[in-house]
Amino acid sequence: MTADPILLYGTRAVEAEPVRLVAGPLSADFANGNLRSIRHGGIEVLRAIAYIVRDRDWGTYEPVLADLAIEQADDRFSVRYSASCEGPGGSRLDFRATIEGHADGRLSFDVSALPDVDFKTNRCGFCILHPIAGLAGSPVKVEHTDGTIVDTKLPLLIDPWQPFKGMRAITHQVRPGVSAECRMEGDIFEMEDQRNWSDASYKTYVRPLALPWPYVLPAGQPMRQTISLRITGGSKQTAAAPGAEPVRIEPGETGARLPDVGVVIYPEDVEAALDELPLLEKLGPQQLLLHYDPTRGHGLDALQAHARLVAAYPAATTLECVVACAGDLDAELSGVAEMVRRAGLRLDAVAVSPSVDRQSTPPGSAWPDCPPLEDVYAAARRAFPGLRLGGGMFSYFTELNRKRVPAGALDFVTHCTCPIVHAADDLSIMQSLEALPFITQSTRAIYGAKPYRIGPSTIAMRQNPYGGATKDNPNGQRIAMANRDPRHAGLFAAAWTIGYAARVAPAGLEMLTLSSFAGPFGVLAAAGEPAEEGTPRPVFHAVQGFAALAGHSQIAVRVSDDRVAVLAGRSPAGVITAWLANITPDNVAVDTSALLREAAGPVMIWEGADARGFDPGAASGHLTMPPYGIARVG
Repeated sequence: MTADPILLYGTRAVEAEPVRLVAGPLSADFANGNLRSIRHGGIEVLRAIAYIVRDRDWGTYEPVLADLAIEQADDRFSVRYSASCEGPGGSRLDFRATIEGHADGRLSFDVSALPDVDFKTNRCGFCILHPIAGLAGSPVKVEHTDGTIVDTKLPLLIDPWQPFKGMRAITHQVRPGVSAECRMEGDIFEMEDQRNWSDASYKTYVRPLALPWPYVLPAGQPMRQTISLRITGGSKQTAAAPGAEPVRIEPGETGARLPDVGVVIYPEDVEAALDELPLLEKLGPQQLLLHYDPTRGHGLDALQAHARLVAAYPAATTLECVVACAGDLDAELSGVAEMVRRAGLRLDAVAVSPSVDRQSTPPGSAWPDCPPLEDVYAAARRAFPGLRLGGGMFSYFTELNRKRVPAGALDFVTHCTCPIVHAADDLSIMQSLEALPFITQSTRAIYGAKPYRIGPSTIAMRQNPYGGATKDNPNGQRIAMANRDPRHAGLFAAAWTIGYAARVAPAGLEMLTLSSFAGPFGVLAAAGEPAEEGTPRPVFHAVQGFAALAGHSQIAVRVSDDRVAVLAGRSPAGVITAWLANITPDNVAVDTSALLREAAGPVMIWEGADARGFDPGAASGHLTMPPYGIARVG
C-alpha cells in the first residue's frame, strides 16, 4: 500500500487489517467482530457470517468491542468478545460472542444479547452471505423450520423477492466431493437475493420481513442465536498458498457497442460547471443528465440554469424528471413542459418516474398510492411530443425488479445502483462489481432488447429508498447509506469506475452515468480536500477514458485473475484502446504482452491525479499496477 491513504481513499482513516484464523484447511478473516472470506482448501465457502444490529432507517450500528481473546492452534481457533451498541435515548444493547473453528471443517458462531432497556431495531441477528461466483444457479438443499427438506437451486437471474423462507439449514457443494451445511438456530431465517442491491451475495438473515419493523427487544430479555457450519469430504490438508503469477490480459472477440457516457447535473451545480467549462469539454461526456425534482423545490429557475449549461456545452440532453403525482398528471407534466419552453432548454429526451417509486416497498409491505405507470407515461408523451421517453426507477435495480414497468410505452428503461446499501467497507464495494453482470442479464431477461441506461450510479448514495434519509458523513468515514463518501476523491473511485464500466459493457447499454460533474458525486475536487478545489479528482481520468471509448466496439478481454478489471474497445479504424484497473489495495503484476500486440502504443499509469508513462517494450509487456491504480494501454 502507498504511504498516503489520502491518495487511495480520500481520507487518512484506514480499515484495520483482519486477523486470519486458520485450522487445517479451514480459514476465515476476523474483522470488527465478524467473519469474512470463510474458505476451505482455499475455496470460498461463505462470504461472511456477521451479527448485525440495524437502526430504524436500516443503518448499521458499529458495536464497541471489549474483552477480545483470540486463540489459535494447528487444528483449531477460537474468538471471544463482548460488545455493545448505543441506541437513541440512552438505550443500549450488550452481547457476548464466541467463535470456534476446527480442522475437521466445523465452525460455530454463537451470540447472546441482553438489552438493558427496551431497544428498538429494524433487525438484530445473524446475516450469512453465500458468494455468487460459481454458485449462482447451482443446486442447494434447504431444510425448513417445519422439518421439510427441499432440493432446489439458487436463482440464476435475480429474484425480486425471497427465494427461500422459514429456513433452518442450507447445504451447497463447495467443490466435487465437498459439501457445506450452514445451520441457523435461535430465530426464523429467510434468504434474499442481495444482487438486487449490487451486493455480490445471497443473504440469509434473521426475522422475516413480513413481520413488523421496527420492533422492540424488551429490556432484560436474553436473546441467543447460533450459526453452525459443517464442511464434509475432501482433503484435510491446508491448501497451498496461491502463487504470485502476473495477471494475464488477452484480447478476445468483438462485442457490443460501448455506450454514451453521461454526467448528471444538479441545478445547484450548474454554476460550478459553467465556471469550469474547459474541464467539462476535456472530460468529454456525450450526454448531460439534467436532474429536476419539483418535490425539492425545483422550478423555472432550475430549468433556466440547465438551459445556460446546455447552451454552453452542446451535448445530447435528457431531463431526469421526478413526477410528484400530486394531482392531475396532464396538468403537472404539461406545466413542466411549458417551463422547459420558457427556459429555452433544449432536450433530446425526458425520463420520468413517480416520486413515491424512489421509496422501496419491501416484501409484506403495502404499495404506496401511485397512478398507474401507463397513465404517467401517457401524460409524459402528451406533454413532450417528439422527445424520446424513458422510464424505470430513479432508485435502484431492486425497485425496477419488484415493480416491472410497462416498457412498451417507453423508448428506453433506466435504473441506478449503489454499492453501500448494506456495507461500506472497501472489500464489499469492490466485490459489488461481481453482481453487475447479473443485474444487466436480469434486466435484459425482463425487457429484452429495449434500449437500456444505467445511472447515475456512484459510491455515495444520492437518496435512501430504505429509510427516512441518507446518512450525513461530515467526518469522511466509511458509512453505509451515506450521502458523501471520501473514497470518491481517491484512486479507489477511479478503479471502481473502470471496473463498473468493464462489467456492464457486454450488456450493450445506450448510456452509462457514473458521476456528476461537480459536487459530492463529481469529478472535481471540492472545498476541504487536499487537492485544490475545482481540479480533477482521479475519477475524472476514468470517466474521461471511457467517454473517449463511446461508440467503439467492446473487446471481450480474457483476464486470468479478477484482481484487475479491463475495459477495451476497438475504434471504427480498428485501433484498440484498453483501460485497466487494479481493484485491490496491493501492488499487482500484470502481463499485457498479448494485449500490446493489438493495442500498440504508450502505457499511461495513474497513481493519483497525474499520469506517468511506461515503456512496456523494456519489460516485454510486464508492469506493476499500484494499489487501485488505473492505466491506459494504446
